[in-house]
Amino acid sequence: MLTRREFLRTAGLLALAPYLNVRAEREIWVNDVHSQMNRTRVRALLAPRTQDELAQAIRRATRDKMAISVSGCRHSMGGQQFATDGICIDTRELANVVAFDRERGLIEADAGIQWPKLIDTYLEAQHESAHPWGIAQKQTGADTFTLGGSLSSNVHGRGLAMKPLISNVESFTLLNADGKTVRCSREENAELFRTAIGGYGLFGFINRVTLRLVPRRKLRRVVEVMRADGAAKRFAERIASGFLYGDFQFSVDEKSPDFLRLGVFSCYEPIADDTPITAAKHLGNDDWLDLLTLAYTDRAKAFQRYADYYLSTNGQTYWSDTNQLSAYLPNYAQKLKEKIRDGNESSLIITEIYVPRLALADFLRQAADLLRDAGVLVIYGTVRLIEKDDESFLPWATQPYACIIFNLLTNHTSAGIDRSARAFRGLIDVAIALGGSYYLTYHRFATREQVTACYPQFGSFLALKKKYDPDERFQSDWYQHYRAMFGKN
Repeated sequence: MLTRREFLRTAGLLALAPYLNVRAEREIWVNDVHSQMNRTRVRALLAPRTQDELAQAIRRATRDKMAISVSGCRHSMGGQQFATDGICIDTRELANVVAFDRERGLIEADAGIQWPKLIDTYLEAQHESAHPWGIAQKQTGADTFTLGGSLSSNVHGRGLAMKPLISNVESFTLLNADGKTVRCSREENAELFRTAIGGYGLFGFINRVTLRLVPRRKLRRVVEVMRADGAAKRFAERIASGFLYGDFQFSVDEKSPDFLRLGVFSCYEPIADDTPITAAKHLGNDDWLDLLTLAYTDRAKAFQRYADYYLSTNGQTYWSDTNQLSAYLPNYAQKLKEKIRDGNESSLIITEIYVPRLALADFLRQAADLLRDAGVLVIYGTVRLIEKDDESFLPWATQPYACIIFNLLTNHTSAGIDRSARAFRGLIDVAIALGGSYYLTYHRFATREQVTACYPQFGSFLALKKKYDPDERFQSDWYQHYRAMFGKN
């Protein structure tokens, strides 16, 4: 086995040693944390601690013609964070709030900061303020997402009348392949602003982000169990009544006629500032693990327990920003394997499908039949709303959509992966037929025809990648997949 120094010299990386987080053995493997389906060998992991270290690492990699990939907390599942045999830069050491303009509600932070730290920092700075600021949205389901990763996927949350995250971004700075800083906003380098947000790390290293905050509000949760056939109308009624956030979490019991057709509808209405916060009940990690275990073994009981819990919280009050925080088990697959005593290696792969809101009930009916026929199990699923994104170059929200999220249980065998892949492609076909689309972030199972139908500008996106990074220094296995699919040499 090589010593650490011998490994670095062999790999041509000795000059980068202060910024590397590597083991002594020759091979270094990384993976995404949720699906665990993207095990990738990289040449080295870099963990720069300062902006100078970051710029120096990028310049050295460029000089030595090494591919660079950028990873945060590794929640994307399509291979966007990793490039086989490339240098992987882990952003998480770069995690400070740089500036907070309390007059205008603007906060600037390193792209490696995770949402809980960002929230804690601005709350501490405003602990005596009568009119505090808060984030408008973050992605739900987990908190350990970096700010830069959230921009790179142009994420969204549970807002009932919100556009994706790009709408909350004032500006950002990006380091190009020469290690030079480029400022991007709607007025300055506007094309790069539009392209790098939702650009999956291919246009440079997003290293500092300025977010627009919104007034922090108190909210009341209103919960009911209802049929999916009425969800679109109920969403519209809630929006008209001034509700700010909400979702519809549907039954995943494929043996029931209520499969995907009955759900827990939870929405949040603004209340007076002097109303006390009464969110006494919440789900912790152990609670989520118990629910996941039930979803694997008794989906009818899992939905009933989930519905009972949410109904018991009807009327509880929350802050608009901290209510968006949620528990997540990064090692859920191993814990479930231990609890269920199932010898199979498996995990959940997510897909997110979009359809016009009035087509939601029709889509869910067709999806239920398709998933039953495919023999795949849905462990968790929800419906949210999104407004049209009219800013990013590669928008996934091309009109006001209903967003349907499925977590499919996938065995890590050729047959298991193929079964899930066919189900995902089938769901995309149903969405396209209804005038919808899908999210590129979670897998690479879509055909070229499906990609082109949902993202007709994808070829131009690849051309812009070459314009801003002609040597293709910023790489990923995700990019290589689509580069080959669209015949780019």
